[in-house]
Amino acid sequence: MEQQLICITPEQEIRDFEKYLLFKDGTKEITINAHGENIKRMVRRIQTIDPSIQQIEDYIILNLYKKKYSYNHIVNNLASIEKYMKFKGREAKFARPKKPKRLITGFLTEAEVSRIINASKNIREKAIISLLAYSGIRNSELCNLKVCDLDLGDNTVRVIKGKNSKDRIINMSAECTRILMKYLSDFPREDNDYLFTSLKHNNKYRTWDLRKLVRVLSKRAEMNKRVYPHLFRHSLASNLLKRGASILMIQQQLGHDYLESTMIYLHSCPQRIKAEYEFYKPAYM
Repeated sequence: MEQQLICITPEQEIRDFEKYLLFKDGTKEITINAHGENIKRMVRRIQTIDPSIQQIEDYIILNLYKKKYSYNHIVNNLASIEKYMKFKGREAKFARPKKPKRLITGFLTEAEVSRIINASKNIREKAIISLLAYSGIRNSELCNLKVCDLDLGDNTVRVIKGKNSKDRIINMSAECTRILMKYLSDFPREDNDYLFTSLKHNNKYRTWDLRKLVRVLSKRAEMNKRVYPHLFRHSLASNLLKRGASILMIQQQLGHDYLESTMIYLHSCPQRIKAEYEFYKPAYM
């Protein structure tokens, strides 16, 4: 008997790849989705689920480098392709581009953050945006918080399995704690319940919901710049620096593994270096 060939569709191939990442590679769900989208895009462009190395190299040159995508976009796609080739049983390694020196601009000032918080129409909106602004917590970390992760007596938040699956304790202000206490009084929930949920179905709050809320509040506050959730994290670091906070303290608050990641904020705030020089300069005359 002739062996019957099984035709696998691109859609099934991507599903099988995502299952491989979950069960064989131990990848987190949010990263699995990103890898899946990257490979889906490549497969659609190359028009085969079993590409040769030459086809992949052509794709990288024509669709990543020549289109001048960002460093992070290129690196993330290269990582996805390498994992896909491993899934296919063929190891492949691609050189990464040189990482550019990064400067972060467009920080929110303290007055601008205050305007956005005060644009809240209810205690729920105010609690979400205040926690985002005062703690510098990442989008997905905020959505994953449970009531038991708050220590309202100590003004701290426990982040469980944050970036790189690491746990950490971060600070928040007493003002933020009072807002959260009022929120929990008006929206009571059990210790193991998610801290924030959707109003309509009481489902877990999603990063998409957070982005939408930030857009709405920014529009109400009549901000003349693009505001997104992660900008509050950048702005906290910048405003702490301007007030004289140490770079090590900011590293701990943001949960950076490497000090180099935090140093970006120092390079992006030359006025802090200037002010510190003026304070510490020797009195020669």
